Amino acid sequence: MTDTLEKPATAVHEHRWSRRLVLWATVLTLANVLADLVIGSPMMVLPQLLEHFDTDQAAWLSASALLAGAIWSPLLAKSADLHGKRRMLVVTLLLACAGGVVCLLAPNLLIFLAGRFLQGAAFAAVFLSVTLVRQICAPGVAMAVVGLVTSGSSVVGIVEPFLMKPLVDAVGFRGVFAVAAVFAGLAALCVRAVLPESPVRGGGRIDVRGALLLGGGLGAVLAWTTLGGEHGRFSGGMLTLLAAGVVALAAWAFLSFRVAEPVIDLRALSRPILLTLLALVLAAGSFRGILQLTGLIAQIPPGLGLGYGLGHGESIDVLLAAPNVGIVVGGTLAGRLAGRYGPALPLLGGIALGAAATFTMLAGVSSLPLAVGCGAVVGMAAGAIGASGYNLATSLEAPERQGTTAGLVSVVLALGSVVFTFAGGEILRATEIPGRSAAGAPVSTATGVQLYVVTAGVLFLLAALPATFLARRAGRR
Repeated sequence: MTDTLEKPATAVHEHRWSRRLVLWATVLTLANVLADLVIGSPMMVLPQLLEHFDTDQAAWLSASALLAGAIWSPLLAKSADLHGKRRMLVVTLLLACAGGVVCLLAPNLLIFLAGRFLQGAAFAAVFLSVTLVRQICAPGVAMAVVGLVTSGSSVVGIVEPFLMKPLVDAVGFRGVFAVAAVFAGLAALCVRAVLPESPVRGGGRIDVRGALLLGGGLGAVLAWTTLGGEHGRFSGGMLTLLAAGVVALAAWAFLSFRVAEPVIDLRALSRPILLTLLALVLAAGSFRGILQLTGLIAQIPPGLGLGYGLGHGESIDVLLAAPNVGIVVGGTLAGRLAGRYGPALPLLGGIALGAAATFTMLAGVSSLPLAVGCGAVVGMAAGAIGASGYNLATSLEAPERQGTTAGLVSVVLALGSVVFTFAGGEILRATEIPGRSAAGAPVSTATGVQLYVVTAGVLFLLAALPATFLARRAGRR
């Protein structure tokens, strides 16, 4: 039986699979593809952006939308609980569309970054889709659909480089933002025309001050973590940014206990929800770290005699495609299993699968076939963890607060990914071999690479502890 506190929605539209439900799932997957386009596509044209805007601020160009997503999420999540999930999903997509247009026409770097800030609202599309599905479908069907919409967008990651490259070659970097703007506008129209509104609404008002403190604090801390490597993590400016983020988060936590309706009610977060978030932040760091490592070692030839290496860079495409295939398979399968057995068990299964593949990667760092296989399995784990995390957290929450909780899941997943990316980079940087490089980048010792993999594996094992408790609790119920 599913471990849930959720009350049935008052106007559930679909209790089983139908043509209409397939159409809904397709439209929501289309909306979630936008988040991938906004975050990932500009990386394909990063050199052109640096040249066009005459800047060396690569980190700001690459991380700005993700940081903006952290700022937008608390406000959009709470607004969705009060004003409707479909309405806020349409607003989110229109903001991303406007951001794409601003980036397309931006005459200077400042206006371009303002456009990226608007585009960052697309980060909310995933959790808004999840909560909408949870309230317009019966629980068993909803969990399967959540698996599809949270992982189906990864198909784009397989074909995107091949589709975007001819466009970029023909019209330059602006083509990426034109596609994102058109895509966002089309998705907004489809959501508005096809999907019903969520039947459950919360009451009260939005704590705008709390949302700004929480979002701004998260954005500042993530900015310090993400951008510190380029600007000097302990420079005056970066330390000021970190201090501002910590103060903002502390102020938000203090105020959340004093206002009647905080943007996230810390007092209402039950022990199972906190354990779910803990498992997700650890697991997200693990699988994101392994996917990053495979991209790095793919550019190191085995002939350098380092004890690891997968090629001269020609292996990058297959190494990046394999995890995306795995994400689709893992997320879809986890959603189906959650509909029958509850989401806690697939979450634990995904974490166990990720741990096994990560420790196998100790041998895969020097074997391309094994690395591809490990990447695919880690991708399956990532898909299962993401889908199960959303399903579990929202099933443990009352319907009128599911938007806020799903938004918190998105922020936690991003936080885990960013923090371990930083920590893993520090491990590799601390073990660099002086005077050695490959593909223009410094290389680390085999010991550093192995330590990186072991650290990711240990995080998976730590994530399994709260996941095991949740699975046992669900089994008892």
